[in-house]
Amino acid sequence: MFDWDDLRIFIAAARAGSLAGAGRRIGVDTATVGRRVARLESVLKSILLVRSATGLQLTAAGAQLLEIALDAESAMEAAMRVTHPDLVAGTVRISAAEGFGTQILAPALPALSRQRPGLKIELAAQPRFLSPSRREVDLSITLSAMDGARLIVEPLAAYQLALYAAPDYLARRPAPSLVDDLRDHAIVGYVDDLLFAPELRYLDEVLPGLTPDLASSSIQAQRAIVAGGGGIGVLPCFLAAGLTRVLPAGVLLHRRFWLNTHEEVYATARMKAVRTWLTELVEARQSTLAPY
Repeated sequence: MFDWDDLRIFIAAARAGSLAGAGRRIGVDTATVGRRVARLESVLKSILLVRSATGLQLTAAGAQLLEIALDAESAMEAAMRVTHPDLVAGTVRISAAEGFGTQILAPALPALSRQRPGLKIELAAQPRFLSPSRREVDLSITLSAMDGARLIVEPLAAYQLALYAAPDYLARRPAPSLVDDLRDHAIVGYVDDLLFAPELRYLDEVLPGLTPDLASSSIQAQRAIVAGGGGIGVLPCFLAAGLTRVLPAGVLLHRRFWLNTHEEVYATARMKAVRTWLTELVEARQSTLAPY
C-alpha cells in the first residue's frame, strides 16, 4: 500500500511540470520530491512521470492516476470544508492573460497577502492560458468563456484596446488621419500562427488585411516595441501609460475578461476570498481598464 502523502507530492509534480516547482509549491526540497515520486512508482510498479525538454510529462499510467488522485484531493478538501468552513488558507494558482496579470494583478498581490496571510497565491501570467478543467490551475482569467467539463464560468470585467504609438515615432512619422493611412505606417502586432485566442486578431478588426512589420507573441514585448518607437500597435488601454493614442475617433476595441473556476474548489473559503478580491480589484481599476 502506498503512502497518501506520496500521492500529494505526485499531484504537485504533475501540476508544476518539474520536481523543483513541486518542491517550492509544497515546501520540500527537490530531492525529496524525486524520491517520493520514485517510491510511489515502485509501489505501483508503473512509470508515472518522464523527463522531457519541456519538463515532466505524464505517462498514460500517470495520467490515469492523476485523475483518480485529483478526485481524492477534492474529497479531502470537501472534508476540510465541513470541519473548517470559514478557513481562508492554502494555495490558489491563477492563470491570467500576460498583460492583465502583470499590470493589474501582480501589483495588487502584496495587499492581498497582507489581508489574507494564510493564503499563498501562484500567478501564471503568460501568453497562454492554463486549464482549471485539467487542474493545472484553480482559476483561469481568460479572453473568452472556457468550454470545459466541471467549470463555473463568470464574466469578470470589460476592457478596451486602442491604437498607440510612442511620441518620438509620431515626431518622425505624422499620425494617420484615416484608418487606411495605417498601411503607410510601421505596425506592431502578434505573430499570426502563435495567436492563442481568436480575440487577439486585432489588426483585421482595425483594417482588414493589415499585417505587422514587427511582431511578438507577447503583449508586453509588443508594448516595449511600440514604446521604443517601432511603430503603431493595438494595446490594452491599461498598458498604454506614456504612449499617445492614434486615431482616437476611429478605433476603439472592446473585450471582456472571464473567470473560470473548477467546480470542486469553487465553494472553498480561499476561492471565495480570491474571487471577492478580484471583483473588488477590477471595480477599483475600471477607469483604467475601460477609460473611454
